[in-house]
Amino acid sequence: MPGKFESRLADLGVILPEAPAPAANYVPYVIVGDTVYVSGQISNGPDGFITGKLGETMSAEEGAAAARTCAIALLAQVKAACGGDLDRLVRVVKLTGFVNSTADFGDQPKVVNGASDFMVEALGEAGRHSRSAVSAASLPFGVAVEIEGIFQIK
Repeated sequence: MPGKFESRLADLGVILPEAPAPAANYVPYVIVGDTVYVSGQISNGPDGFITGKLGETMSAEEGAAAARTCAIALLAQVKAACGGDLDRLVRVVKLTGFVNSTADFGDQPKVVNGASDFMVEALGEAGRHSRSAVSAASLPFGVAVEIEGIFQIK
């Protein structure tokens, strides 16, 4: 039987995928006490990587949709870290978003809002978090967005 968070996700039409495997020599998450540090999750949809450069080939709205996929992958990692029980999540502590963007693009916060808004929509008050949204000259595989997160669990 799904817990409260997964029921809320289902109401939004979201079923968490299996947690993505790391693409290099690192682990997808580290647990220290009641804190889970999740490695950067890249924008990836049903058709593969979501690539592009904000301010050149993608709009802020398209970037926000890409950031939402990162948030879904972050929650999949948290679920894996919690032994499959997402209800062990207490709160999202912080997200750091990296946006593949041109030097003159200044809407990184609007892009990362795609992840932030999703966390609050899916998790309610537990989804409210601190955040950074920064520009990157490029990201792995040419993806549009990468987001890492810090989560408190019980």
